Amino acid sequence: MATTSWPSLRVSDWTATRDTLHMWTQIVGKIRMAHAPMVNHWWQVTLYVDPRGLTTSAVPYRTGAFEIAFDFVGHRLEVRSSDGGERGFPLRPMPVAEFYAQVLHALDALGIEAPIRPYPNEVEPAIPFAEDHDHASYDGDAAALFWRQLLQAHRVMGEFRSHFVGKVSPVHFFWGAMDLACTRFSGRKAPPHPVVPQLRDWVMVEGYSRELSSCGFWPGGGEEGAFYAYAYPAPDGFADHPVGPEGAHFSSEFQQFLIPYEAVRSAPDPDDAVAEFFRTTYEAAAVLGKWDRSVLEDDPRRWDGTATPRWTPR
Repeated sequence: MATTSWPSLRVSDWTATRDTLHMWTQIVGKIRMAHAPMVNHWWQVTLYVDPRGLTTSAVPYRTGAFEIAFDFVGHRLEVRSSDGGERGFPLRPMPVAEFYAQVLHALDALGIEAPIRPYPNEVEPAIPFAEDHDHASYDGDAAALFWRQLLQAHRVMGEFRSHFVGKVSPVHFFWGAMDLACTRFSGRKAPPHPVVPQLRDWVMVEGYSRELSSCGFWPGGGEEGAFYAYAYPAPDGFADHPVGPEGAHFSSEFQQFLIPYEAVRSAPDPDDAVAEFFRTTYEAAAVLGKWDRSVLEDDPRRWDGTATPRWTPR
């Protein structure tokens, strides 16, 4: 895999756009949340990487459905409904307040109600969307590069996900923290999670109600963003467990393993570097947490004639 497929994007070069896009994705994500039925760990609220950007996928509405999609190739916000209706507008530098008004206008034109709590989550201060004129940047080139970072992370994370046959989340984009994530579960209950700013306690209790090992990509934590991995609850010795590749480390500030995106991008094989990080950090959780790995893991090639039906983890 050529390293050019893993684009370089310094956080300092697009911070204003990143922070504006964070608010825009929160608006769209909250609209999905208002209409999608509850799924464990809030999986119904997320966005998904698609061939041109990020999408809600089909959101049920009355007897039909609608979709809201960020197109970071054509730089548009598109709203489509199952009755054939379409509305949209260009993505350009504009305040969050204006973006919010345009989204509501597009939905209204399609006869779709959007009863959301109009405040962002997991940020301080939480400026109401209709009053936010502070975040107003949009660098289209940077947004496209960020989407391409997500595209690469999504691809490798999907391969990693395929080795797990226990309960596992989709590879999805959480707009609260603006990260792409995939989470594996041991099958056991977990203790109540501590409260997070701008989130009600029951939000975290639901999100972390089962013992888990999670990995993902976040546009922070490094000069070009970072891949992360954590366990909840973290088993004894988790922070000291050896992980790879070179550059991976446990952050006492974030209480999770991190590897800078630029360390992956510049590796001889970025795919292998990310895969090693995901595998070794998961093993830190599964081995120390005494997960039943023989039940939870399998070879995704088990039906292609090149692998045995069942394999035993090292």
